[in-house]
Amino acid sequence: MPLPLDRPLLDDAAGKLIRPYTVSGGRTRPTAALDLLSLVLATGAAPGAQTGPEHLQALALCRGALTVAELSAHLKLPVAVTKVLVSDLVDGGAITVRPPHHHDHPTDRSLLEAVLDGLRRRL
Repeated sequence: MPLPLDRPLLDDAAGKLIRPYTVSGGRTRPTAALDLLSLVLATGAAPGAQTGPEHLQALALCRGALTVAELSAHLKLPVAVTKVLVSDLVDGGAITVRPPHHHDHPTDRSLLEAVLDGLRRRL
């Protein structure tokens, strides 16, 4: 009887039956430069032939823009594994990635000092 792919494979005593390194094919480094706050979004293109159930699950979640960190939480996988899955989908053209927005102006020093003063009062 085939195993269901719509839910994680679990054993009550052992936890997940498929280990994270198996999901990424033993790879630990993504081919795309990804940040925790990088936004990932499905392009509508079909994924490549080398996709597993986790790839398809990630692709389904990316119909709306998500950060890599959010995607990792939804997949219940370590961030390193999620980055490898996302980079596979980027390489196949199924997902596009936008870098996080960075503000060009530094944080106001008076705000940082006020936060530090508040923290000191609590201790």
